Amino acid sequence: MATVGLVVNPSAGRDIRRLTGGATVSDRYAKLQTARCVLAGMTTVPSTPDLLAMPDKANIGQEVVEEAEDVDGELLDQPVTGSGEDTRTAAAAFAERADCVVVLGGDGTNRDVAAAVGDVPVASISTGTNNVVPTAIDGTPAGAAAALVAAGAVPSDAVTVRHRTVVASVDDNGGRREFVGLATLSVLDRPFVGTRAVLDPGDFVGGVVSRASPGDVGLSGIAGTLGAVAPDDPGGVGLRLGPAEDAPTVVRAMSTPGVVGRIGVTDHRRLDDGEAVVFDVPEGVLSADGERELEVRDARVEVRARAEGPRFVDFPSVFDRAAAEGLFVE
Repeated sequence: MATVGLVVNPSAGRDIRRLTGGATVSDRYAKLQTARCVLAGMTTVPSTPDLLAMPDKANIGQEVVEEAEDVDGELLDQPVTGSGEDTRTAAAAFAERADCVVVLGGDGTNRDVAAAVGDVPVASISTGTNNVVPTAIDGTPAGAAAALVAAGAVPSDAVTVRHRTVVASVDDNGGRREFVGLATLSVLDRPFVGTRAVLDPGDFVGGVVSRASPGDVGLSGIAGTLGAVAPDDPGGVGLRLGPAEDAPTVVRAMSTPGVVGRIGVTDHRRLDDGEAVVFDVPEGVLSADGERELEVRDARVEVRARAEGPRFVDFPSVFDRAAAEGLFVE
C-alpha cells in the first residue's frame, strides 16, 4: 500500500515578524484544518494511500491520526523536542517508508525536510513566514496531488521539480564547516544570532540564491528584481548589497514580510553550478531561508549554488496529467 507522510510544523508562521512587520499568522487551528483537508483530498484516489504523520508539540499530527476515518493513519514513533530536529527525524523515516510527503510550514521547515527526505517527492503547503519555496494552496488539492503521486497514478518524474540548494563553506577559528540553505543563503552584518528572523534589510551584506523572482520576499526577491530564475534553472545568482546612496544600482524589493524598501546592489551576477561568491567576514551571521542561524568571526565564507536538492510536486502538472488520463472519471 502506498504511504503519504505528513509534517506539520506548529511553530511555522508564528515568529516575531507578526509584531515587526505585516506577516500573517498561521495558528494551530488553521494548520489543523489544513491537515484535515489533506486527508480529505487523499480520498480522491480510489485505493487511498495510508497516512504516516509526524508527532508534534501542539498535537496536530496526533489529532489528525486519531480523527482519521477514510484514511488509515499511523503516528511515527519518535521523541518530540519542539525543534527542527523533529522534522529532520521524521523526514529520515519518510525517506524509508513514504512515497510522497506533505509539508505544512515555511522555507525553514522545507529545508529541514530536504536535509533528510532523499528523493521522496514533497508536496509543500505554505503556512510559514518566509514562503518562497512552499505553495499557497488549499490542503484538499495538496492531499489529492500527494495521493496521486504516492499511488503511482501519475509518474512522479513528470510532475516534480528538482529544487537546487545553496551551500556555504565556512573557514574560521572553528575549522571548516558547511551550512546549507534551500532557496537563499545570506551573509548579515550582525554580531550575534538573537531573534532568528531577519528583520532589517540593512543587515544584508549579500549572498547566493538558487531561485529568484520579484514576487518573492527576502534575498530571492531582491535578486528577482534584476532577473527571474526558476528553482530548477542551472546555477544561481550571487549578490552583494550596500547602502542605497552609495550603490550603482538601487531596486525596490520586498525585503521582509510587510516591508518594501530601496536596496542598494553593488554586484549581481548569474552563477554556474558550483561557482562561488566569497565573503571575508570579520564578524557576522549566516542566514538560511530568512532565518539567522550561524555566527562567524574572522571567517572566509564561500557560497555557491548546487544542483543537488529535493523534488517538489508541481500541483498543476499533477492535475493536468491526471485529468488527461481520465483518472477522475468513473
